[in-house]
Amino acid sequence: MRHNDSAIIQERIAERTAVEGTGTPTVEGTTTASATAPSTVGTTPAAAAADIPPARPAAPARGALLAALGVAAFSLTFPGTAWALEGIGPWTVVMLRSVLAAVLAGGCLLVLRVRVPERRHWAGIAVVAGGVVLGFPLLTTLALQTSTTSHAAVVVGLLPLTTAAFSAVRTGARPSRTFWIASLAGAVVVIGFAVQQSGGAPGTGDLLLFAALLVCAAGYTEGARLARRMPGWQVIGWALVLALPLTSVGATVALASEPLRLTVHAVCGLLWLAFGSQFLGLVVWYRGMAAIGVSKASQLQLAQPLLTLVWSVLLLGEHLPPEAPVAAVAVLVCIAVTQRTRG
Repeated sequence: MRHNDSAIIQERIAERTAVEGTGTPTVEGTTTASATAPSTVGTTPAAAAADIPPARPAAPARGALLAALGVAAFSLTFPGTAWALEGIGPWTVVMLRSVLAAVLAGGCLLVLRVRVPERRHWAGIAVVAGGVVLGFPLLTTLALQTSTTSHAAVVVGLLPLTTAAFSAVRTGARPSRTFWIASLAGAVVVIGFAVQQSGGAPGTGDLLLFAALLVCAAGYTEGARLARRMPGWQVIGWALVLALPLTSVGATVALASEPLRLTVHAVCGLLWLAFGSQFLGLVVWYRGMAAIGVSKASQLQLAQPLLTLVWSVLLLGEHLPPEAPVAAVAVLVCIAVTQRTRG
């Protein structure tokens, strides 16, 4: 009886801690007690000390691995899009990837019996759907019809800086002067590279890529806000489900109006975009971020533009201009400075 009473007391303390906001949300939506206020009711000091240390070294290593897998998945998005465009029209690619990802996400939500989000969260989910599910894939896919993947990778390397700016406006955060200087330097490098590669003036592909940065940054910022209230994978899952009626109709119209040639490259590229980039990559990314923290996970994502440049050479046989890696490294340095000043 004493053991049962102790267990009940611990459960009530954990529940009260979660309600008061002192717990730490996990990916599965559960809550664990804060490390600054551990509960020792019903346990001896020796038992409490024995329970805590083993979990600490294992979680960061596993979280870093999951976050790295997410970055690797995202780095293949542009090469996968280029493959898909070899036999599938751009509108069909965008709509089908979202439909397939929504089927997978909806199945996971259904099997796990995830509750429907509260009404107050749906506006934010709609922003995520508009930016991450529809806007960014559509604009980048259209841009890749005239831009190379290496060129697009460097331009989109500005995304973390753009997201930081949106986050500052949305949350009222006040980054340091060094942060904004580094952000401006990164923007200058990216714009200069885009103009130089397009012959002195931004092309249509560059304008589409810059628009993609804006809508994706808005989607990331709103998704990060929602991820404080629900697991991150559920945020993207519900966004995909919310967009499903529109993407289903869009896929039907696109299939009827655009040519379709199912080559091996086209099919593999589409499947990767749907299951790898659009959903599974985000699942491991958010799980890793929950384990090691947003700042550490963001630093891992700094390698994404360089990885995409490597994939564009290995998978697409593109010629890598000497300016591309130089610009990418310069952007990464600027982003690293912003991460350090914010951290």
